[in-house]
Amino acid sequence: MLPDFTAAEWGLALVAALGIGVSKSGLPGVSLLHVVLFAQLFPGLRSTGVVLPMLIVGDLGAVLLFRRHAQWIYVLRTLPPALIGVAIGWGCMRAWPGLKWNPVIGGIVAMLALLQLVRNWRPTLLTNVPHTPGFAWAMGLLAGVTTMVANAAGPVMALYLLAVALPKEAFVGTAAWFFLLINVLKVPFSVQLGFVRPETLAFNALLVPVIIAGLFVGRIVVARVPQKAFDTLILAFAVVASIKLILF
Repeated sequence: MLPDFTAAEWGLALVAALGIGVSKSGLPGVSLLHVVLFAQLFPGLRSTGVVLPMLIVGDLGAVLLFRRHAQWIYVLRTLPPALIGVAIGWGCMRAWPGLKWNPVIGGIVAMLALLQLVRNWRPTLLTNVPHTPGFAWAMGLLAGVTTMVANAAGPVMALYLLAVALPKEAFVGTAAWFFLLINVLKVPFSVQLGFVRPETLAFNALLVPVIIAGLFVGRIVVARVPQKAFDTLILAFAVVASIKLILF
């Protein structure tokens, strides 16, 4: 059954679905677009489950487009703590279903973005920290919690992959595999919470062509934007995302 949306609400849904595709294949900072728009269309934590199948579609498309560029060492470093983070996020959602997580996530992303700005200003500062196991575990754990409670791990992983200085194609390919694995593993948790429902799958299926279109838009952007500009865009999107999460 499709939701009883107005024309304007369907327009927002189409923009959000396009944003999923773009974020998965080029600019992960754009992921906040669909987080905010779908939260307006499906209030409360329900939006996390409605969006999850569409995120997996976007992840599959991004893997097909960029799988050869993935740097598996960074996936393997962050995936185990991310799974722990998903479990923690699931427990928090069960214990405090009415708690607003976005301002907390936004504050953390803002601090991470500020740290990256400082490192850009002083490249020799904390040179080896992003490559340490402790940093990978901290970022993976944070990504797991944020993806479970708000589907908002895009800026977190973007800042991690930016900190370890991955080239843009490797950046996108690594993020694609990470999010495909973590989002598939989130499904049982979301089903248990009642957020993924059969009646929303028809809505998801209707928006698949728009997600695919967004994937190709993102791929074109990645191909045409120089590396330095790409890094700047990622950081700028993270800053905007943090502000929006704090205020949203």
